[in-house]
Amino acid sequence: MTGNDLLTLLSAAMQYDFMRRALLTGLITAVICGLLSCWLVLIGWSLIGDAISHAVLPGVVFSYIFGLPFAVGALVFALLTVWIISVLRKRSGLLKEDAIIGTVFTPMLALGVVLISITPSQTDLNHILFGNLLGVTDGDLLQVALLGGLTAFVVLLKRRDITLFAFDPMHARGIGISPGMISGLLLTALALTVVAALQAVGIILVVAMLIIPGVTARLLTDSIWRMLWISPLVAAIATAIGVFLSYVLDASTGGMIVLAQALFFAVVYCFGPKGVVALALRRRRARS
Repeated sequence: MTGNDLLTLLSAAMQYDFMRRALLTGLITAVICGLLSCWLVLIGWSLIGDAISHAVLPGVVFSYIFGLPFAVGALVFALLTVWIISVLRKRSGLLKEDAIIGTVFTPMLALGVVLISITPSQTDLNHILFGNLLGVTDGDLLQVALLGGLTAFVVLLKRRDITLFAFDPMHARGIGISPGMISGLLLTALALTVVAALQAVGIILVVAMLIIPGVTARLLTDSIWRMLWISPLVAAIATAIGVFLSYVLDASTGGMIVLAQALFFAVVYCFGPKGVVALALRRRRARS
C-alpha cells in the first residue's frame, strides 16, 4: 500500500461521523491520561490507577440497572474506592500500601462481575471492560470533554504543588503545602480520569493509558516540565494511529491504541537517549 493509498483511506474514514467522534474522544482521553501519567509514574501510584479503573465496574452496572448514565455510578465507586484506600492507609500501620490496594479493588471487581452475570441486559456490558470508542455518541463526547477539561484544569493549576509533593513531600509540608490535600486532589483527578477514559478503552485497558505515556516520557527526559509535554503528545499520536488502524483492520480500537503506545515505549526503550542501544554504545566508548 502506497502513501497515497493510506491518505485516501484516511480521508475516507474521516468522512464518517462516528470516526470523527471516536478520534476526538480518544485524543481528549489521551491528553488527560498523558498528563496524569507523569505524576503517577514519579510518585509510584501506578497500582492505584489500576485499582480505581477496576473498582468502577459495579458502579457501571448499578447505573445500568437504575437507568443512569454510566459515568454517574463509575464516578461514585471511583471516589468511594479512593476514600476507602485513603482511610485504610492512614489507620492501618500493619499493612503495606500494595496489600491495602489489592484488598480494596479485588472485591469491587468481583462485585461487578457478579452483577453483570445476574443482570438481564439488552446492552453488552462487556464494552465497559474493553471500550467501545467507535460507538461513542455526541453525549459521550461531551461527557469526556467536561470531565477531561475539569481534570486538566485542576492538575495544571496545581502542577507546582503536585510536583513538589512527588519529589519531596517533607519539603512541601515545611512550606505550608498539605501532602494530604495534594494526595486527595490527585486521587480525585485520577478517579475523574478513569471515568472519562472508560468509553475510550474500557476498564481493563485504561491503566495502560495511565502508565505507558508517562514511562515513555521519563525515558526521554529528566525534566517534569518536558514530561508534561511529551507524555500527552505521545499518547495523542498513539491514539490517532490506533483509531485509524482499528478502522483499517476492523480490530478493537482500545486494544490498538494501547498497542500503539506500547510500540512507542519499545522504540524509546531500545533507541532513545537512555535506551538499551545508547547505553551499549556509551559502555563501548568507555572501554575503548
